Amino acid sequence: MQRARHSHRIQGFSLVELTIVLVIVGLLTGGLLLGIAAQRNAAETSEARRQLENIHEALIGYAMANGRLPCPASATLPDSDANAGIAATPPCDNAAQHGVVPWVTLGLPQTDPWGNRFTYTASSAFTAAKPSEALASFTLSSTGNANVKGSAISTANIASELPAVVVSHGGRSAGAYQTSGAKLPGAAGDEAENADADLTFVSHTPSDSFDDLLVWISPSILKSKMVAAGRLP
Repeated sequence: MQRARHSHRIQGFSLVELTIVLVIVGLLTGGLLLGIAAQRNAAETSEARRQLENIHEALIGYAMANGRLPCPASATLPDSDANAGIAATPPCDNAAQHGVVPWVTLGLPQTDPWGNRFTYTASSAFTAAKPSEALASFTLSSTGNANVKGSAISTANIASELPAVVVSHGGRSAGAYQTSGAKLPGAAGDEAENADADLTFVSHTPSDSFDDLLVWISPSILKSKMVAAGRLP
């Protein structure tokens, strides 16, 4: 009897130990998974920023070579369509100012790290067809019509009169166009401002409700590059 009671005490103690070990392992595993998720998100964000910089350079390069910025590609065509990813033919004014980055025309990847297309808005003043006798479709006095603010309710602009703006809708992806041409729902607040196909955009540090990433074409930088390329006087 004493041996049996002793055996039960050892068995009970072992179960307590096992429970403690399982709890510790669970905590460590949970922390490890959170750490891995954070690292993955940081890597994806870094890659998206790199892609945006490549798009920025490709757009300016296109303008230097062609005398104008490319029109956006249709956002709603599935990538199986022969015209998907190809810049629209000028004039791309009004609603045609808004679409996605023409990835085929520019020779760039179609999607960001989250599998969504890059939203692209370009001012018609900078995408107009170039007259045959002209070196560029715009002049040193041309102004864009897109603006970037610090929040949807802000009245001040971070940048104004921009020729073009490009948006990655981040890991949340609300408002982004997929490769099928479908637009993901759920954009609200500041993210809605970047998905409503108007000329006002929002850029600020990420938060629980905002993870969009933006890059824009500065009119002064674009014009200086055009001057250096001999496209503007």
